[in-house]
Amino acid sequence: MNINQEQLNIFKTVIETGSFSAAARHLSKVPSTISMSIANLEIDLNLKLFERIGREPVPTAAAQQLYEHTTQLLTQIKQWKQHAHALSAGLEAALNIVVVSELTYNDWIDYIAVLEQQFPSLAIHIFSAPQEDAQRMLMQGEVQFALMFEREYLDQRELFIELKKETLVAVSSQQHTLAQSPMVCLEQLQQQRQIIVTSRDKGIKPELLFSPHYWRTDHHHIALSLIQKGLGWGILPLELFKQQPQLVQQLKVLQIQDFTAQMEYYIDLVWSKESELGPASQFLIEYVRTQRKG
Repeated sequence: MNINQEQLNIFKTVIETGSFSAAARHLSKVPSTISMSIANLEIDLNLKLFERIGREPVPTAAAQQLYEHTTQLLTQIKQWKQHAHALSAGLEAALNIVVVSELTYNDWIDYIAVLEQQFPSLAIHIFSAPQEDAQRMLMQGEVQFALMFEREYLDQRELFIELKKETLVAVSSQQHTLAQSPMVCLEQLQQQRQIIVTSRDKGIKPELLFSPHYWRTDHHHIALSLIQKGLGWGILPLELFKQQPQLVQQLKVLQIQDFTAQMEYYIDLVWSKESELGPASQFLIEYVRTQRKG
């Protein structure tokens, strides 16, 4: 059996147009070419596809069943060719992106949607990791981009675009000891267990660590659950309260004496200047720059 794309396309067109002559006009071929292609297809399949009674061919039940699969197969072939062409033009085989776990709720998905529209055949792999691990993954070449908080010290290999500001706040459950005071001091925070979102590598000192008594996790969802249970206080994005309004009843934003309780950080799209960026990566960078200017 040797069935080619042209035969499948002719078969599909005959079904859709209702006749050999109409299919011939649609495909800019002579009717005899259409009828011969269908006849050869029936021989290859050992299956009757059209009843040739009357002026126009009538699809058999078997042809009707094959039509839907033929449409899907032709679409897949078209996508395969487009992807092969894109790869030959230098398109990345895949784009790997890591998002700092506290930012997974954010509206960065809009950028991914635009990227998919521009490069529909591109495989996009998205990972979540704490800030320190995200930076390591980027610099080791495991990912092309990292969506992360601004860093106190920049790696000389980094390039980045600021996307927006994010506010972090200290929170505890409404039942926690810290929540019982309208204002808490730094000494009180240090006396209570802190739930910290940080790297899995215990050799890396966590950022924003205030208390010597702490539990660590690599994801803010786990941190949130521990804080809700009153097992400690922690620092979470203020935006989380907008995404989950019910948290207002469950958590209290702590007011801290002597320094501003709300900590503002920029969110950056970061990449390495040592990486060879393909068309999709370059498009993403330019698109984000355009959006930021707007």
